[in-house]
Amino acid sequence: MTIPAELDRHIDEIITHYPPDKKRAAVLWLCHLLQDHFGCLGEEQVKWMAAKLDLQPINVWEVVTFYPMFTQKPRGKFHIKVCRTLPCDLSGCGGLLGHLRKKLGVELEQTTADGLFTISTVECLALCGSGPAMMINDETFERVTPEKLDTILDRIRTTGKIDAQSLPAPLAPHPLEKRVLLANLTKPGYTGSIADYEQAGGYTALRKALGLKPEEIINEVKNSEIRGRGGAGFPCGMKWSFLAKGTGKPVYLICNADESEPGTFKDRQIMQYDPHLLIEGIIISCYAVGAKVAYIYIRGEMPQGAKILLNAIEEARAKGYVGKGIEIYVHRGAGAYICGEETGLIESLEGKRAYPRIKPPFPAVVGLFGCPTVVNNVETLANVPLILKNGAAWFKSMGMPGSTGTKILGVSGPVVRPGYYEFEMGKLTMRQLIFDVCGGLKDGKTLKGVIPGGSSMPVLKADQIDVALDFESLRKAGTMAGSGGVIVLDDSVDIVEATLNLAQFYAHESCGQCTPCREGTLWMEKMLHRMHAGHGRPQDVDMLYEVADNIDGKTICPLGEAAAWPVKAFVTKYRGEFEGTCKKNGGGHGH
Repeated sequence: MTIPAELDRHIDEIITHYPPDKKRAAVLWLCHLLQDHFGCLGEEQVKWMAAKLDLQPINVWEVVTFYPMFTQKPRGKFHIKVCRTLPCDLSGCGGLLGHLRKKLGVELEQTTADGLFTISTVECLALCGSGPAMMINDETFERVTPEKLDTILDRIRTTGKIDAQSLPAPLAPHPLEKRVLLANLTKPGYTGSIADYEQAGGYTALRKALGLKPEEIINEVKNSEIRGRGGAGFPCGMKWSFLAKGTGKPVYLICNADESEPGTFKDRQIMQYDPHLLIEGIIISCYAVGAKVAYIYIRGEMPQGAKILLNAIEEARAKGYVGKGIEIYVHRGAGAYICGEETGLIESLEGKRAYPRIKPPFPAVVGLFGCPTVVNNVETLANVPLILKNGAAWFKSMGMPGSTGTKILGVSGPVVRPGYYEFEMGKLTMRQLIFDVCGGLKDGKTLKGVIPGGSSMPVLKADQIDVALDFESLRKAGTMAGSGGVIVLDDSVDIVEATLNLAQFYAHESCGQCTPCREGTLWMEKMLHRMHAGHGRPQDVDMLYEVADNIDGKTICPLGEAAAWPVKAFVTKYRGEFEGTCKKNGGGHGH
């Protein structure tokens, strides 16, 4: 096996992004690069990577076989991956897949006779507001119709390559929005370059921060009362203050950019359109917590976002913001939702399977490479420059007590204006979001329910939407703000089918470490398949709830709850539909 000299040099450079005795951490990057060059990862590639990183081949095989983006079998020159998760399903991905299979004459995971195309499904592309979505190699395509798909494929056959896709124009703000994080996006001529960012006042917060003591910055963030925007809503300043002191070990900061929960596509907007806001937030946060190195762990299905961030980091380095005491590296994942859990992410960043760790110890004490580590979400870190620049009191003047500041929400499903919106927390209700901001439902449909914070959050029925969009109000309503992914369901939705779609996602994404989750997610999927296929039994409804309940709270990480909560909520709130399916099907005997 021959590695081109340029690729070998690139690999050597990437290995320097990690401590000399932790070269294993580079294995995901090497897998991506070698798969891109050779088309697959076979025995030769694995042995070469093992030798390069001073590992045993089994250490590389466990990574290759765990992450869905890697393959041991050659695929076609163009790998087409159609998103199948709920938001894209609601916008017609099923019809798109059927058209694709018919046009190419192959089924899923098969390759056309000419070796050009292989088709697969993929678990969410974070393009939920503009589905159906698909990727071909590293290019993403939004709002794909059968006609558009035909044009794309015919163009590839004619030219032998994929046309590079430019970013769509940012969405114009709605009058009810309060754009703070997204304020730059629609400024005339704004490109997200460092020149544009500085002209808009960027990096002034960093200069201010460098005139303060680290503890003063931490106190300002604490006083802002900002809560994490990744899903759990834990106070950011408090998390920083938990860092172990005086260990003699380096401190690391990780930006969690593994946005992969169906319905969630807010972080993508910051990374793509205003990357320097995130980079400035990371530098200030590193200075505050004493970190010399930060890693942006970006999900593998966002190659365009990774390129934008790499370019922005180089712009910041050229200006002296990065590289003088604080270094930032992009670390690309490979398609595993479990990496959104902070300890699973750390394991993945270390070059291993993303098996979440038992806590305690928490990452603030024993994190990346066994060192004190802060893990924050993209949206959380992007708020830091604004808090430093304008003050904690300014930040607290927006939103409400317990839910300060603004929140970016991504709305998907059959509404007139799906997309991403930014609001003061607690100043808007779900009803206003759906009917005033998003223009109501398409085609005269009526509302059936809404998932308020990504696919893991319990659904709200149509009579529960007069709830304010803040942490506490949603908690009192029996759900959570979660990751800000709002999935709207109209009266045409088959609830059993929608629940099955979500169950398939969580069964696919379970890492398999915990028995309740590994076995329970598969059993939920099997029972829902049975119901949907017309073989449901009356006792299946209670059994489905019982299986979900036996996962809930009984796993190392929250993926167990993420899988159980939507199923329990759908069964509880739409029980009649589940019972009706089983009764209508006559209690068949399918397996």
